[in-house]
This record gives sequence, C-alpha cells and structure tokens, in this order.
Amino acid sequence: MIDGAVRIAMWSGPRNISTAMMRSFSARADTAVTDEPFYGAYLKATGEPHAMAEDIMADMDCDWQSVANAMRGDVPGGKAIWYQKHMSHHMEGPVSIDDFPDHCHAFLIREPELMVASYAEKNELHDAAQLGFARLLAYHDQVSQHLGRAAPVVDSNRLLADPETGLKALCAAIGIGWDPAMLRWAKGAHPADGIWARHWYNAVWNSEGFGPPTPYRPLSDAQKRIADQCRPHYEALARYAV
Repeated sequence: MIDGAVRIAMWSGPRNISTAMMRSFSARADTAVTDEPFYGAYLKATGEPHAMAEDIMADMDCDWQSVANAMRGDVPGGKAIWYQKHMSHHMEGPVSIDDFPDHCHAFLIREPELMVASYAEKNELHDAAQLGFARLLAYHDQVSQHLGRAAPVVDSNRLLADPETGLKALCAAIGIGWDPAMLRWAKGAHPADGIWARHWYNAVWNSEGFGPPTPYRPLSDAQKRIADQCRPHYEALARYAV
C-alpha cells in the first residue's frame, strides 16, 4: 500500500470466535479494527430478518461501493495495521474479495457442528448458506491462486487450545510482528463494536481473553443436516490451518 499500512481482511462465518479475534487485534497499540462493514449492505440487499436489522441499516453505510472504498482508504487513527472483520455470507452484492487486491487475506474457520449449535441460540438457522462456508472456500481458492501458496487459515478450536502459539503463527503468516498484548483485552464493549453487539456479543463482553475450546452439543436432525453440508468445505480449509 502507498501508506505502508497492513490491511488485514479476516474472513469467517458467524459464531466463529470472530469477535474474540477482533478483540485480540484491538489490544495491539498499532492496530485499528473494523467490525463487519458490509453487514448493513447485506441486510439491505437480502432483506434477511436479523435481529435489529432496521437499526443496523440506519446506523451503517449500506452502499457496497462506498463501503469498499472506505475499507481501501485511510486507516483509522493512522495506525500501522488495520484489522477488518468480514463475514463471507455478507458478500451478496457487487463487491467481492477481488475488490481488495492489496489486503492481506486470512480465513477463520470453526467446525460446523459448533457453529450450528452456537448460531441456533441467537438466530433462526434454515440454510447452510447462512454459515458462509462455500463462499469462504471459494475465496480461499482465489486468494491462494493469486499468492501461489495457500492463504493462512485459523481453526478456532485449535487456536483456543493454545492461543499464544496460534496467534504467533498467524502473525508470521500475515507478515506482522507478534505482540503479547493480543492475549488479553478489557472486559466490556469496545468502541469499534457494531450496533448489533448487544444482541450477539455478550460472551465477548464478559471475557478478558480467549476461553477454552468449545465442547460439542447435541444437534437436532435438521441442524445436523446443515452441519453435514458444511463439513466438506470445512475440511478442505482445515488442511491449511496455521
């Protein structure tokens, strides 16, 4: 980039410790963070009945190109690193990962059975597309082909089992220095949290660091079918976990 800043696009699906990861990066003094900038545009384009949808759209820039321009623009606070938390399932408009050729792209995954159980606690789950796995894999293939090597992938439960080792590997893979501040953060809300945080982020608000690996929970037959549909995409990505 002309300004020398590192712009990190971390792509994931919902309920995937993505907010905890954003907190980890926000604990770095050299890093600005942005929370799901395309969420409003996604809701406007799809009409999905998410909690607080009207409030979210009223609060956000819902123009795809305007948001993309902002994510390629000046880094908030003039920081050296800009961590952008992106959801693959949000990208239902004219913007895609190809519109960020100068970003450093990384991919955050979680076993689909764990995602399904967590998502169903907060929102109605009726389709595998809501978890974004297929597009996540497609984006990873695109970036990897461009790089000539596999783009970095982080598996959530592996990271939770040993956060320091996992974060050090991620920092090395995306070309930034390790900062031990990434292991701890202040409890409560963060200024960068989206307006939807009060519905989705209660666990992170009550945390001061990464928790233990998530245990498996029973799924209904319908939930199991959705997890099974996502499993091949997860396994294809998990091969490249740092």
